Amino acid sequence: RRAMTLSRRAFLALPLAVAASELSAQTAWYAVRGPGNAFIVDMPGEPVYKVIDTQSPRGTAFAYHSYSLDYRRLSFVAQTAQLPADVDLRQPRAYLQSVLDDRAQRLAGGKWTSVNWRDVQGAPAADSIGSVQGGSVLRQLVLLKGRRYVSLAYLAPADALRTPEADRFFGSLRLGA
Repeated sequence: RRAMTLSRRAFLALPLAVAASELSAQTAWYAVRGPGNAFIVDMPGEPVYKVIDTQSPRGTAFAYHSYSLDYRRLSFVAQTAQLPADVDLRQPRAYLQSVLDDRAQRLAGGKWTSVNWRDVQGAPAADSIGSVQGGSVLRQLVLLKGRRYVSLAYLAPADALRTPEADRFFGSLRLGA
């Protein structure tokens, strides 16, 4: 009888242990720091870091610093670049609109479902949502702080657009110097 009680306890405790480990996994967030502390943003795990060499329309070389993470059914990407002097930023909103227009070409229907213009910590920004072929949804926040460009992107199935992970990712952004 005592052995049965212990095995019953173990059986009942197992779901609690599994739930506790899942909760622990959900709270193991990683603070991603952009180059030169350009930004800090939280991701639900350690991302893959890549430097993407590119050039401005006038041919000046510069680099995007990209941090990407696939987590369960969700994808998180944070990117930043110090834009070269030959990129015209006199009208930040116009520049950000060109970024959105470029990305929209890859969306279902070729356009964003919604775009919300706002300031993020004093920087002009656009928070946009659009459908991607295959039933996923992309949410992207783009902003300019001086010549510093920052982009946060979140790709998820349509039923996972609003998740605690997405809220924390976007809500955790802290701009640096």
